[in-house]
Parts: sequence; C-alpha cells; structure tokens
Amino acid sequence: MSEKSVDHAKLRHHGDVDARPGMLDFAVNVQGSAPPDWLRDRLAARLADLGRYPSATDELAARTAVAARHGRSPAEVLLLAGAAEGFAMLPRLAPRLAAVLHPSFTEPELALREAGIPVVRVVLDPPYALDPALVPAAADLVVLGNPTNPTSVLHPVDTIRALRRPGRIILVDEAFADAVVGEPQSLADSAAPDILVLRSLTKTWALAGLRCGYFLGTLELLARLNHGRAHWPLGTLQLEAIIATAEPSAVAAAQERAQAIAAERRSMIERLTALGVQVHAPADGPFLLLRVPDGELLRKHLADQGIAVRRADTFPGLGPDYLRVAVRGPAEVDRLVAAMRAAGV
Repeated sequence: MSEKSVDHAKLRHHGDVDARPGMLDFAVNVQGSAPPDWLRDRLAARLADLGRYPSATDELAARTAVAARHGRSPAEVLLLAGAAEGFAMLPRLAPRLAAVLHPSFTEPELALREAGIPVVRVVLDPPYALDPALVPAAADLVVLGNPTNPTSVLHPVDTIRALRRPGRIILVDEAFADAVVGEPQSLADSAAPDILVLRSLTKTWALAGLRCGYFLGTLELLARLNHGRAHWPLGTLQLEAIIATAEPSAVAAAQERAQAIAAERRSMIERLTALGVQVHAPADGPFLLLRVPDGELLRKHLADQGIAVRRADTFPGLGPDYLRVAVRGPAEVDRLVAAMRAAGV
C-alpha cells in the first residue's frame, strides 16, 4: 500500500467524535463518566501539592507501584501521559519496517507513518485469529492489540511469542487487558528483551481527561523510547492516579468490574443476536464488533435517537457495515435494542 493511498483522517478517527454531549454513549469504551469516589478523593487530596514540581521521589513511587503490580522491577516501567504518548514514541525505535496487525486501533500506525517509518498492514480475516506466518520476515517491529480493538479478540500468549525473531521488537497494546477476567493472555509480567507491553488507565478508571499509562519492557528498550523526552512529562495528579490504581485493592476492584463486564457482554451478545445482528464472537473485551446491512445508515438513525455507536470502517480491514459498541448494562442495552428494532434491524 502506497503512502498516498492511506487515509490519515480515518486513522485519526476516535469514538469520542461519534458521541455528542448528552447522548447515550456506546461509542467510547470508558467505564463510567468519572473515576470512582475513592480515586477522586485520592486525587483531590493532592491538589494542595500542585504548587511544586513533581519530584524524582514521586516518579519513583509510581514506577515502584506499577512494578509491584506486574512483578517487574521499577527500571522496567516507563510512565506515560496516556497510551497515545507511548504510540508517539514508537518512531524512536527506528524500525526499518513496521508490521501492524489489523483490524486494530489505528493510533500506532498513524504515529509511525507520520514519522516516515515504512508500514505494512497485516489484515486478518474473520475470525481474526493471529497467524505469525502472515507477518513479513523483514518486519523488525510488530504491533498488535490484546484484546484487540475493535474485534474483541484475545490472542493466546504462545501465538504472540511465536512472532519473535532475532532483531524484532513486539509491541502488545494491552489497553483493555484489565477488563478481562484474570488477564490470562497478558504479557505484562514477561521480561523478554524483545517484548514491549503498553497499558492504559483511561478505560477502566474513567481517566480519559487525565492521561495515564505506562510501558513495560527492558531498560534498554525503555531508554530508547524515553530519549529526548521533555522534563516532568507527568504531573502530580497523573502520578497519584498511577500509584492508586496499581494498589492491590484497586486491582481487585478492576477484576470485579471485569467479571461484571463479562456478564453484561454475554447478555448483550444474546440480545443483539436475537435481534438478527451479527456479533463477532468469541469476544473478550469491553466492546463488541457488529456487522449489519447499511451500518452507516443505522449509525445515523441511532444518532438521531440520541444513541452513539462507533463507526468501524475507519479500522483497516472493515467496511461500512461494521459498527463497534461498548459493553453496557441492561438499561442502556434496552434503549439500544429498542432503537435498532425501530430502525428495522
């Protein structure tokens, strides 16, 4: 695929564009409209500290908390102002050829292309199972999501490890891993020298407006990513949020929420399937990929009814008949199903 044929506007598209204020939001995968009360209290307690710069002690405390959460050393943690900052760092790895598995989140491909890095798309066909043989041998950076946005596919760790080659780096975007019960296919605790894991706190903790995340990898890889970065890249509230959500009680709370998501997802799949909607399964993330005739027309009809769903034709490999919906509770799904039925689905 030539660079001229790549639609950068589609790569820049995010679900928040589909959700206007006041709409019932199935387009964005954030869990809730604000952080839980206990986390808000933790952040509010640090407001009096905003008159001073974040210290090296603050930063080390956050790296130490993340390291303990994943069984790593603090030196294997690079704190980020959201996963988007991590994707923007990828060109610093200077790959000769990056392979991005699709359909998947488009931010990493966009960051690589805009830095002039050659990119090859490896587009998986339904059921979107990962086949390491499809990745060109020349690719020295491979990027994939697990679970993958928007397909909700969870790739086995052994299959991901089968991508490893001498001189190749594998980046696994685990932005939604903490929404999976038990995180069974996570590589966050892997100390392999060629595997990078990216985590985000945005989704589970409703922190989209604060921007928090981190890389997990070897000291050598993290040093390459961190080179040339501005001083004080994270503020006091971001560091506090990272510390708070890495604590055992918070991890346990996230897993309770993951169990609730799994139950809501099963119910949602049953209800949408009964309506005649094609839902991709198995699904393991907090979102579902739907295929419906005239998907774009349905999306516009739902928007007229005050319901936002994510267009999915911006994901390479998917067309206008695909939509992505966040997993929501019964009352929200009641409204979605009623609106879809009214649209003639």
